[in-house]
Order: sequence, then structure tokens, then C-alpha cells
Amino acid sequence: MVQKIALFNHKGGVSKTTTTFNLGWMLASKGKKVILVDTDPQCNLTGIALKEETEEDEARIENIYNTHSNIKTGLAPAFESQPRLIEAVDCIPIEGQEGLFLLPGHVGFAEYEVTLGIAQELSGSIQALKNLPGAISALLEKTANRFNADYILIDMSPSLGAINQNLLMTSDFFLVPTTADFFSVMAIDSLARVLPRWCSWAKMASSHPVLQQATYPFPQFNLKFLGIIVQNYRIIRGKETVAFQKWIEEIEKYVESKLVPILRQNNLLMSDQDYAIQGINSSFTLTKISNFNSLIALSQQHSTPIYALTPEQLGQVGKVLENNQKKQEEFNKTFSDLADKIIALSSSYAVSA
Repeated sequence: MVQKIALFNHKGGVSKTTTTFNLGWMLASKGKKVILVDTDPQCNLTGIALKEETEEDEARIENIYNTHSNIKTGLAPAFESQPRLIEAVDCIPIEGQEGLFLLPGHVGFAEYEVTLGIAQELSGSIQALKNLPGAISALLEKTANRFNADYILIDMSPSLGAINQNLLMTSDFFLVPTTADFFSVMAIDSLARVLPRWCSWAKMASSHPVLQQATYPFPQFNLKFLGIIVQNYRIIRGKETVAFQKWIEEIEKYVESKLVPILRQNNLLMSDQDYAIQGINSSFTLTKISNFNSLIALSQQHSTPIYALTPEQLGQVGKVLENNQKKQEEFNKTFSDLADKIIALSSSYAVSA
């Protein structure tokens, strides 16, 4: 059975896309079948995964979209009242890693936001729009079944709109990527206020008779929190700089004091033992990832994770190559450990649930 993991933070610029791509590749390298789902209208994940370097690349991407293999056209039967049922999307295999697939994004996916928002008010319009709240989940489940996927990683946009509400509340797990700055502290504070409203809505939706009788029934609400990732901080002489360390501590304090009580009240946490076995403390920090520096541009250029870039792709020699290869080893261990934690947490919860 597939596990849907949402990467969510309504603050932009926290490396959600980079994390999704690198984590998905690592999970696949450990023998898992993984589908990366691009739900951000900016389509950055799609661009990274499919490469946009040359005219030939652009022509290939255009051809992919002409086959309707993307999230918007996959959902069109429900959202555009077409006389056919939602079918699994024909995901794109990602070159270089067996078992890793992309469900491409679409700029026009945002067009469905308003209609979905009306449907999710659960008011008088619900009868006419009853198929919409469960449609995204149905598309992902059908697609996962076609590919026999173990994990779906959902790269979400930085917003608090109806689409993100739906995606998060119909996922099995979620991660919150953050950066070491003041605005991520604000985002944690904001998330602690938003989650109770969304959870209350999801509980009502999952028991609503009309939504349960829909063509695409709204799924049961079973969301659980995996933890936060702190990234994009600078290392000097093996340690975080004082300024970055201050914000890392502040983020962890806000998670522990403001977010965790809300998560607990809304039954979004697994057992304390599940987290403790993975070495996750009360701040729920899964990992800390330092600044990618120049490696991020090379990773995007070659559609390859930072830790998997070859010396030829790095195109460097001497001390520069040596230093970057050391960084790659660090990133490889970081993402390997992160993937192991996610596999263990999701597996243990699936067994106990």
C-alpha cells in the first residue's frame, strides 16, 4: 500500500523541491518505488526532473504534455465535468534512477483552486460538487496502483489555498522543510494556527454522507507528522555560524512549544516510542542540511541529486573537486539517514495502525 508524504511549508524558498527530488532519488536507491508529484504551478520539480537545458529537452517536455500526462489533465474528468472517470497518470520514468517516476505539474492546476474551495465549504453547493474533494486522492491512489508505488512524495506550493488544504489533509504523513531564518519561525507559528481548522474540516469531510457517496469518496483522515528539516544554513570551520544557530534554536523552540501541542491535540503524532527509536527528540528535527552552494546549480543542470553527481558532471579538478566530493559524501549520508528514518517511521505506523 502506498504511503503519501506531503512536503509542506506555506513559506516559499525553503528548498521543498530540492528536498523532494533528493529524498525521492534516495528512497528509490534503497529499493522503493517512488512517484514524485509536482503540485506547485511553478513546476520547478518537473523542470528539474525532466531537464530544461536545450531545445531538444524543451521539445521532449512539450511532447510529454501533449500526451496529457500531468496533474491538471489527470484531474480534468472531475473538475471539468468530462464524461469519463479519472484514470491513472502515465508517469515519466526519471533517467538515472530505476524505480523513480514523475507525475508532472501543470501551470493551469491553479485554475481548480476556486472551484475546489467552494466544494470544500461543505455547504449547499456540496451536492453539485461532491466529486471534487476526493478527486486528487483518487488520482494519486490510481496512479500509485498502476506503478505499484511504495511512496508518493508531494511537492506542494507555498500557499494556504484549497488545493494545499486538500493535499495535506488527504496525505498519510507530512514533513515541514524550513530555513534558518526569522520567516520560518513565523511560518511555524502560523502553521500552528492553521492546522486545527484544516483538521476539523478533514474530520467533517471524511464523515460527510454526501462525500462518502461520491464517485471519488473523500478518504479517511489519518495524517501523521514526521518532523521538520532545517536547511540552507552556512557552515564555517565545521559549525553553524552564530546567526544561523540562533534561528535553528528558535525554530526548534517554536516547534516544541507551539506546534507540537497542536499536533498532539489533533492526533497528528505517532507514538513517542516511534520517534525515540529514530533518535528524534522533542523538537522533531529529522535532519539539518547545510547550504548546497554551487552544487545545487549543477544538480539542476544534470537532473541528478547533489550526492550522485559524477566528477564529469562536476567538471572540476584539484582542491575544488576534492572539497565538493567531501560535501557530496556528507549529503549522501544525510539523505540516506533521512530516508531510513522515513522508511522506519512510515513502516512502524502502517503496522500499528
